[in-house]
Amino acid sequence: MDGGRSYLCEDCKFQYYINNSAAVACLIFNSQGEVLLTRRAIDPNKGMLDLPGGFVEPLETAEEAVIREIKEELGLQITKMTYLVSFPNLYPFSDFVVPTVDLAFVCKTGNQAAIRPGDDVSSVEFIQPEKIDFNELCSESMKQIIRFYLSHPQIG
Repeated sequence: MDGGRSYLCEDCKFQYYINNSAAVACLIFNSQGEVLLTRRAIDPNKGMLDLPGGFVEPLETAEEAVIREIKEELGLQITKMTYLVSFPNLYPFSDFVVPTVDLAFVCKTGNQAAIRPGDDVSSVEFIQPEKIDFNELCSESMKQIIRFYLSHPQIG
């Protein structure tokens, strides 16, 4: 390993660089200004609160990932999205820790009465952003995204 950024195969001299995996996180609000948070149905951090979203698939844009993930996790259609901010994260998966860059979007959706938790979501909750228990959030990047939103409400 070369300073933690790459691995070099001594046999073939192929150098593999460790880069961030891209992921998306969505801030979706109801008419009362409450943000939609999901409960994780799987590990890591099963049962903890999360923003809906997930990994960007190969050859997919972040915007396409937002649309796909919200459809998979909530059964909703995105009607509008605005990029907000990004933060790095460390995502534990199996016996590895995957470095990610989590790209946050403020999103509007179709009929929220049609929410159907699916994929890796066990349930959803709407909570006033300033009343979120940050100890219940599953990752530092989700905490940073929500704190950023709270300190920059004019952006969303």
